[in-house]
Amino acid sequence: MSPVEQRLEELESRLAFQDSTLESLNAELATQQQRIAELQAAVARLEQQLARAIARAAVAPVDEPPPHY
Repeated sequence: MSPVEQRLEELESRLAFQDSTLESLNAELATQQQRIAELQAAVARLEQQLARAIARAAVAPVDEPPPHY
C-alpha cells in the first residue's frame, strides 16, 4: 500500500470515528436539554408551592395565645 493510500485510509478511519463521536455527543446533548427542561418545570412548580405556603402563613394569626390560656 502506498503512503498516500495509507494516509487516505487513516483519514477515513478518523472521519468515521469523529462521525460516531459527534452522533453520541448530539444524543447526549438532546438528553441533557430534555432533563434541563424537566428540572426547570420542577423548579417552577416548587416556586408556586412556596408562594402558596407563604401566602397561607401570612393569613394565619401569629400572636394567638395557646389554647390552655
